[in-house]
Amino acid sequence: MELVVESGVKKMEEGEATRRNQTLICAPIMADTVDQMLNLMQKAKTSGADLVEVRLDSLKSFNPQSNINTIIKQSPLPTLFTYRPTWEGGQYAGDEASRLDALRLAMKLGADYIDVELKAIDEFNTALHGNKSAKCKVIVSSHNYDNTPSSEELGNLVARIQASGADIVKFATTALDITDVARVFQITVHSQVPIIAMVMGEKGLMSRILCPKFGGYLTFGTLEVGKVSAPGQPTIEDLLSIYNFRQLGPDTRIFGIIGKPVSHSKSPLLYNEAFRSVGFNGIYMPLLVDDVANFFRTYSSLDFAGFSCTIPHKEAIVDCCDEVNPTAKLIGAVNCVVRRPDGKLFGCNTDYVGAISAIEEALQGSQPIMSGSPLARKLFVVIGAGGAGKALAYGAKEKGARVVIANRTYERARELADVVGGQALSLDELSNFHPENDMILANTTSIGMQPKVDDTPISKEALRYYSLVFDAVYTPKITRLLREAQESGVKIVTGVEMFIGQAYEQYERFTGLPAPKELFKKIMAGY
Repeated sequence: MELVVESGVKKMEEGEATRRNQTLICAPIMADTVDQMLNLMQKAKTSGADLVEVRLDSLKSFNPQSNINTIIKQSPLPTLFTYRPTWEGGQYAGDEASRLDALRLAMKLGADYIDVELKAIDEFNTALHGNKSAKCKVIVSSHNYDNTPSSEELGNLVARIQASGADIVKFATTALDITDVARVFQITVHSQVPIIAMVMGEKGLMSRILCPKFGGYLTFGTLEVGKVSAPGQPTIEDLLSIYNFRQLGPDTRIFGIIGKPVSHSKSPLLYNEAFRSVGFNGIYMPLLVDDVANFFRTYSSLDFAGFSCTIPHKEAIVDCCDEVNPTAKLIGAVNCVVRRPDGKLFGCNTDYVGAISAIEEALQGSQPIMSGSPLARKLFVVIGAGGAGKALAYGAKEKGARVVIANRTYERARELADVVGGQALSLDELSNFHPENDMILANTTSIGMQPKVDDTPISKEALRYYSLVFDAVYTPKITRLLREAQESGVKIVTGVEMFIGQAYEQYERFTGLPAPKELFKKIMAGY
């Protein structure tokens, strides 16, 4: 399938014919006035939505007959009317009879769908006297803002919704853990009726993006970041441009980045664009994971094919793998996991290759290439003793550098220093540590990462003793540490360079294809 980029938004050249799934994208429309709603509906159409959800409970003043009629007549897309009461998470606090009358009126005036809550459907059906519109589909919905019930309870809920006469079943639960989503996927994939099944919150994002794979009827996509009608909704632009939503199907393989936090990651941009460029049938998502062992136990099918791993799970993930390559075992940290055809998990570490290569290139600069590494015999100070710290300490040691580990807790620094045969410091001592000039500094912690962009692990005065400073943080690209190093006349290497370097090997392990290196550089050039 051919995609062209126009003003930053990807358009499909062959239009709807290129869709691999029938799952719809619905834009929730919430506004004070009908005119504002109509403007938002035009935006939804332009953005690529298939239908709009008209949230009547968001209107500041409401005349049912004229307002509903105007919306239906002037909407550029099919309409779903929702009039959500406060007792189901909405804004309507009036009497129930008027609310249900408005939904029946929407049905009569030509709405394509109406949403009626399970708690209200019996009363709604009684007053309908069997006069249901043939055109209008009734979605019967249930929302749980506390948790995600057991599979058995969800199955019973779906049966109750079906028994109410629903044309389409809808339920939304809340993710307390990313593994909650698995139960909802099970229900969706086995449903005999059209179903909308969402898990709210950041840990439930998978449920919103992967519904085409598991057969969901629709997903909700917002027009703007943050303007959501329920927690965790992605934007329409992200669904289409980042996650290739129209191209997902039952056989799409799932990849992702496991971390906490993870929403800042640029990995989904990188891998999904690369997948699309070669027609690889995969999707790559941010996965907010609390417990990696539980995650891998739950998502054990071959569909879940490969994972990048970031802070704070790089060490814990080692024990989850059936096989770990020798370097990663030595480092004690894994940042890439691949599920083999037999279901076994293979772990490796691509962090140190990406970072050390970028540092060597920067030190080499335009100098004639010498034999051996420019890191040989240099004093290499690593900040952090976690997974990335271990990787860099090991990589620097391998290149002949003398390694020093600085960490908040001295004991952890000491442990790592003992393993690599180096020196240990507490982070507090770092600013006064300058036994020689031309040292190398590598920050592998999250100090200085968004949103705490004013933090730095070392005083500016101390930077003059270094010839190069590297920061693994890449959001922002130029951290306070790197900015102050530049101001001190020190060479810098950004986390973006490490990020691209480590991604090459991961992409090849995920896909079996050569990494599109120029494309990776081009995508990341904007960050």
